[in-house]
Amino acid sequence: MAKRAAEDDNNTYQVDDHIVYPAHGVGRIIGLETQTVAGYSLEVFVVSFEQDKMTLRVPTAKAATCGMRPLSSGKLMEDALRTLGGRARIKRVMWARRAQEYEAKINSGNLISIAEVVRDLHRVGDQPEQSYSERQLYEAALDRMARELAALENCDREAAMKKLSASLKTKAVAAA
Repeated sequence: MAKRAAEDDNNTYQVDDHIVYPAHGVGRIIGLETQTVAGYSLEVFVVSFEQDKMTLRVPTAKAATCGMRPLSSGKLMEDALRTLGGRARIKRVMWARRAQEYEAKINSGNLISIAEVVRDLHRVGDQPEQSYSERQLYEAALDRMARELAALENCDREAAMKKLSASLKTKAVAAA
């Protein structure tokens, strides 16, 4: 029964579909191949991540369990943009611990979690500058969101960044 459900899930992805892979962000399925590994025939999705100049092969049977998912719905993206406008929630724990939590949220592939990282690490004009590691995490989360928004709205990354910046400016105005 579970095997049947997995087979049904595999049919939801087609060549040229954009997908989100948790550890790498937005990619595009460029093919479906059959490979022989250790004597077993294995069907794999060939996923291209153009921004990283990387190709990943994901076994079709493991696509769901490894966290590969279709692009977020428009509703979920709206919720993520609304999250950006919310108030930052920064825990009073050591930076190393918070950095691990932020990294885990970014690599979860969950759009709302990524939006929380962007929201929490975003700085407005009167706040102190970010450390190098804060800036790296912020830029990684912002880039993941921008790439998914760009793929969802079929626009370039720059247009997506402008939309995200507008949501973050709304937050800055609300805080003032």
